[in-house]
Amino acid sequence: MTKSRFTLLFTFLLVAQTSVGAQTKHQLFYNEPAKKWVEALPLGNGRLGAMVYGGVTQEHIQFNEETLWKGGPHDYSHKDAHKHLGKIRELLAEGKQTEAQNLASEVFMSAPLHQKAYQPFGDLILDFPGHNDYTGYKRVLDIDRAVSTVSYSVGGVKYTREALVSFPDQVIALQITADKPGMLDFDLRLDSHHFQKSVQTDYDRQILEVKVTEGALEGVAGIKVKTDGSITPAYRKIGVEGATKATIYLTAHTNFVNYKEVSGKPKSKINSFFHKAANLDFEDVRSMHVKDYQELFDRFRLSFGDRGHGDAPTNRRIYDFWKNPDDPQFVALYVQYARYLMISSSRPGGQPANLQGIWNDKLNPPWDSKWTVNINAEMNYWPVELTNLSECHEPFFNMIDECSVSGAIVAKEHYNCDGWVLHHNTDIWRGTAPINASNHGIWVTGGAWLCTHLWEHYLFTRDKAFLAEKYPVMRGAAKFFTEFLVEDPKTGYLISTPSNSPEIGGLVAGPTMDHQIIRALFNACIEASEILNTDPEFAAELKQMVPKIAPNQIGRLGQLQEWLEDKDDPNVKHRHVSHLWGVHPGNEINWEETPELMKAARQSLIFRGDEGTGWSLGWKINFWARFLDGNRTYKLIHMLLSPAEEPQRKIRGGSYPNLFDAHPPFQIDGNFGGAAGIVEMLIQSHLDKIDLLPALPDALPEGKISGVCARGGFELSFSWHEGVLQEVEVLSKAGNPCTLKYGNKTIDFGTKKDETYTFNGKLRKVKKQ
Repeated sequence: MTKSRFTLLFTFLLVAQTSVGAQTKHQLFYNEPAKKWVEALPLGNGRLGAMVYGGVTQEHIQFNEETLWKGGPHDYSHKDAHKHLGKIRELLAEGKQTEAQNLASEVFMSAPLHQKAYQPFGDLILDFPGHNDYTGYKRVLDIDRAVSTVSYSVGGVKYTREALVSFPDQVIALQITADKPGMLDFDLRLDSHHFQKSVQTDYDRQILEVKVTEGALEGVAGIKVKTDGSITPAYRKIGVEGATKATIYLTAHTNFVNYKEVSGKPKSKINSFFHKAANLDFEDVRSMHVKDYQELFDRFRLSFGDRGHGDAPTNRRIYDFWKNPDDPQFVALYVQYARYLMISSSRPGGQPANLQGIWNDKLNPPWDSKWTVNINAEMNYWPVELTNLSECHEPFFNMIDECSVSGAIVAKEHYNCDGWVLHHNTDIWRGTAPINASNHGIWVTGGAWLCTHLWEHYLFTRDKAFLAEKYPVMRGAAKFFTEFLVEDPKTGYLISTPSNSPEIGGLVAGPTMDHQIIRALFNACIEASEILNTDPEFAAELKQMVPKIAPNQIGRLGQLQEWLEDKDDPNVKHRHVSHLWGVHPGNEINWEETPELMKAARQSLIFRGDEGTGWSLGWKINFWARFLDGNRTYKLIHMLLSPAEEPQRKIRGGSYPNLFDAHPPFQIDGNFGGAAGIVEMLIQSHLDKIDLLPALPDALPEGKISGVCARGGFELSFSWHEGVLQEVEVLSKAGNPCTLKYGNKTIDFGTKKDETYTFNGKLRKVKKQ
């Protein structure tokens, strides 16, 4: 079905369900400037990121370029580490964990021990003299258009600033206007926190050059000013006087080419930018930007009904939601904000969204703002297929391809295995060796987990050409484990050793999570082999190995065991709940096929508790949705959308004033994980059927969703009223058979590609008019 038909359906549902209310604007807004970074508003185009503070006498726009990192091209592998693998395994088998960890620390870890950090680039500062006494202040992030606006009045003159980051033109654009002629005066300048920096001014242009202290990368940023006023250049600033309108264009580049090469020419790119900027018109830049952005953003719509809270500033709305979570449209806004952040931080041709998306103001950011792949990087991409942003997955796929190359070196040096491996972190140089400390850095299933994203993309899109292209990467990850897994002398099962259950329990043999992920990878490769009619011998080998891998086990407390041994401590309230991977994002533990394991997994989650860091709350939201407990899910949504910096809460996790997720500190994964979990309450398709409203909470009795995607190659729109499904429309993108489920009703039907099928709330087919 065409986009216009989905729009017509959504409009029909909007009118039919008047209790849900009119579609509200998707905005974050505030009545005062940002005082700190987590109050500033994010803009981005996947390559360039900007944080707009919205100050009155001084505007501050902190900006990033995705390839400015510490370090340089480097092989992180520890040569001949595999010679010590047998001894480490032996020590673990003998119960000598400390000795195994000590030995691994000496002979098995990455060289160097730590990976490199993502860097801020610079700051654009604008000073507005005489603007101290202002009225009518408002700053807005319009996520329907990806435009930030600041407005206020001084002495009877209204000033407006409009900022955006354009993907088509690859610029940060800022337009400043006064509603009375000639009343706009300001100075602007570029600066940076980097120690090695220089600034040069040439009339209406300024260039900032930076050099990363620890590494091979350097960057050049440039601004171009266009105005109807007069321009007065100085050594470190540009002055604008007597203007009614001024436009500033900013871009930045580095010498990064790829993870192996740093021979780029950023100065030449800035010179090209200056030539291009001379002919740019802000109205055209904005029009092309909005068109490009909305081609992605407008595919998906969600409403839970407006109960009149939308007039409150966002920081107040977060506080009010903490006190009383009776603001369903705020929950819908949170989902759309996550989609906005994804479009802004992950576009084809660039780097994937890192631990902070694309936004970072620190030379030494928390956890280096890299890609932590024992949950966080994967969580970033949970909503993309589901909420119709499949293209935004592409940078992640490219990173997987690159890690498979560097990971092949680590597989051979550390384990003497073919294939490839990735441990719990990577950086822009695609380090794949175990880092930081042996008690948590030696975790071998990072690459395997990443490969499930390749498989999930196929399941959602049924793009057979994509699967054929990526199958060798999946095969390489699986090949590693065919050689790495060893027989446990106590049980006879194949186990993963050495490894750990992420960040808890130290170095062990046979963590449950590893075995769940490896089974999922093997099964995906088996099915891919059949779909592509290729590699039958390897598929046969995997089929023989799958039942030999250590199974999930139920422990003495009725819990799902996190380790081979029944040693889970019910009093540990750890942020990671890794042994529930088979519930989500995996699917081998589910109510239909393994109900006893599902009960055990639920008991484990109960032991872990509801509280957690921001991203941990995001994962638990998805768990409780898979457990089909909508009210418990909503309880955790309430926690995630509550103010992180409110002293009275006395718990970790939540949201900052700009709705960034708080670990704390800021990690963007919770934004994406929380959004995915909210949608998971409304639709689930991980068990070869599309389950509608499987975990609808009492707090969301009204709603409508349009453009949501399901595995099998389907796109759906549906609505509900007083908790009851009203109408469903299914677009078949691949022509596969479809099964819809709602409550105890199920319907199976064949489909044709690009055809649309409509059903009422009882899953009875509605004839086309």
